[in-house]
Order: sequence, then C-alpha cells, then structure tokens
Amino acid sequence: MISERLLKELNVQIREELASYYLYLSMSSYFADKNLNGFAGWMYNQAQEEMAHAMKIYGFIIERGGRAIFDALDRPKSDWTDVKAVFEDTLKHEQYITGRINKLVSIAREENDYATEIFLQWFVTEQIEEEANAEDILNKISLLANSPQALYLLDKELGARGSLPLASGQGAVGSQQ
Repeated sequence: MISERLLKELNVQIREELASYYLYLSMSSYFADKNLNGFAGWMYNQAQEEMAHAMKIYGFIIERGGRAIFDALDRPKSDWTDVKAVFEDTLKHEQYITGRINKLVSIAREENDYATEIFLQWFVTEQIEEEANAEDILNKISLLANSPQALYLLDKELGARGSLPLASGQGAVGSQQ
C-alpha cells in the first residue's frame, strides 16, 4: 500500500505528465502551422511519450491499491517567437519534470517505500534522456545562425522520428516518404 503523501504526489505527477502531453501537442500544432512538419512530428511523438508516462504512473497506483485522481489541466502555451524559443521552453519543462521526479524519489525514500523508489528509477533514467534530447536539438538550433537551409535539414532530420497522423488516413504529415 502506498502512503497517502506519496499517493497524493504520484497523482500530481500524473497531472504533470498530462500537462506535458498538452504542451507538446500545442508545440506540435505550432510547428505544423509554420509548415515545419518534421518538428511537428517530433513533438507529436514527444506528446505520445508523455501520455505513456502518465499511464505508467496510473497503472502503478492501481497496482499498489491506490486511486488515481485527475485534476483539471491548464491551457498550455500556444505561441512562440521562433523554433529556438520552443526548444528553450522544452528544455526548461523537462528540467522541471526532472525536479518533480527527484522529489518523488525523495518522498519514497523518506517513506521507506522501496517498491515506489524502484519504480521511479525508470523515470529518473528517462529524464536524463529527455533533457539530453532537448538540449541536443537546442544546440543544433543555436548552430543554425538563422539559416533557412539548415532549418530545413533539421526539420527533415527530426521528421525521421515520426509524423503527424492525418484524419483521412491517407498518409502522414511530416513523413519522409
């Protein structure tokens, strides 16, 4: 059984992961509107990962005999000045989520909840990757020096990760076919 304190914080983390999902979908939409479909697809896939994180925590709570409680989500930011600003926000957001995960690990240790601490180690490792990916892309963007050709190539590179689904089912925006 999970302590009430840890259960409350895990529920907060579900909300944070769902807010991340919303934020990255908003970023994806921003990029799609700018016809940067590789960036849009990359962010769409990032959003899907965040939803998976929320569901992983949800499943853990249920498995441990707790109850997942869902709070309302705020509307995410929807406009940025440029591509660099989006990834600056992405990195800041991932650093925030890392702090949240670290807080959860600390609480699990204080509560002597070894099962939750072990469960959270996956998220600790995941956050290292999330921050590194955001920082890598941000560094590449900084190297571009406002070159449209370089931005095009980076858009194409990021599009290799995946694409946006189309309602028509006739393909996908951003696919590199």
